[in-house]
Amino acid sequence: MAVRPYWKGQIRLALVSIPVEIYSATKSGATIAFNQIHEPSGKRIKYEKVVPGIGPVDIDDIVKGFEYAKGEYVLLDDEEIEGVKLESKKTLELTQFVDAQDIDEIYFEKPYYVVPADELAEEAFIVLREALRRSHKVGLGQLAMRGREYVVSIKACGRGLVMETLRYADEVNKAASYFRDIGAGDPDEELLDLATTLIEKKTGKFDATDFHDRYVEALRELIDRKKKGKTLNIESDEGDKESRGSNVVDLMAALKKSIGSGDSKARSAPKKSPAKAAAKKSPAKAAARKRA
Repeated sequence: MAVRPYWKGQIRLALVSIPVEIYSATKSGATIAFNQIHEPSGKRIKYEKVVPGIGPVDIDDIVKGFEYAKGEYVLLDDEEIEGVKLESKKTLELTQFVDAQDIDEIYFEKPYYVVPADELAEEAFIVLREALRRSHKVGLGQLAMRGREYVVSIKACGRGLVMETLRYADEVNKAASYFRDIGAGDPDEELLDLATTLIEKKTGKFDATDFHDRYVEALRELIDRKKKGKTLNIESDEGDKESRGSNVVDLMAALKKSIGSGDSKARSAPKKSPAKAAAKKSPAKAAARKRA
C-alpha cells in the first residue's frame, strides 16, 4: 500500500512557491503494549465510565471540562472546541533563517521528510535545498496542521529536506533550575586531558543500526517462550555488579585504566629489551664466553 503524505501544500520563500509533500520520518518502533487480564478467567479487564456516588454513566452525557480551581470546571462541548481549531493552511512560509547550532536540541520534537510534489517543483526544490546547505542555515516558519499551529524548521537532508516541529518556549523547563547547584569551577587539567583522550579513542561514525533495544528483545523472547509453555531462567549476574561498599573513586586511576583497557595484545605484552633478553640466556653459554 502506498504511503500517504501527512501534509500537502507549498513552501513559500518570498515570491517563490514550491509544491511539496510531507511524510512522517519516524514510526512507532518495537514498543510492546500490555493489557490487564483477569487471571482466573483469562479475560481482558474493561473500564467503565463512573461518577462517584452515581455509578456508571451514559457516554452521551460526558463532556470535556477544564479545572480552573479545585473541583471547579469550565465545561466545553466538541463544537466549541472545534470552533477555535486552526484551519490547515496549505502554505509554509519561511520567514526567518538561523544558524543550525543556534537552536538548542531540546526544542526539536518530531521530524518529517519533505519531497517535491511533482517534477515541475523539483528545480525550485533543489535550489532551496542547496542554498540551505551552502549557507549552513535552517529555515523557520509556522504551519497549521490538524487543528493546531506548529513552529517548524526546514533543513537540507541528502537529496531532500527535513522539516522538524519545534516545542514552544513554555513547553521546555528552564535548565537553570536543575543545574544551579552544580559547581562552576574548572576541572583538574590532567583529568580533563585523560577524559578527552578517552573520548577521542572511542570516537567513530554514528550508525543507528549499531544500537538495539535489548529490553524489548528480551521481552519478545520471554513472550515467545511463554507461548511455547517454557519459562525464562532470569538470574542476576553478581560478577557484573560493581562494588557499592565505598563512594570513594580514584578518578585518575579509573580514567587511565579506561584508556588502557582497549590496547592490543601486542601492547599488553611489550617486547623485551636487549639487556633483559641477555639476562635470560642460559648460564652454560655465559660461562663458555668467560672461558674464551
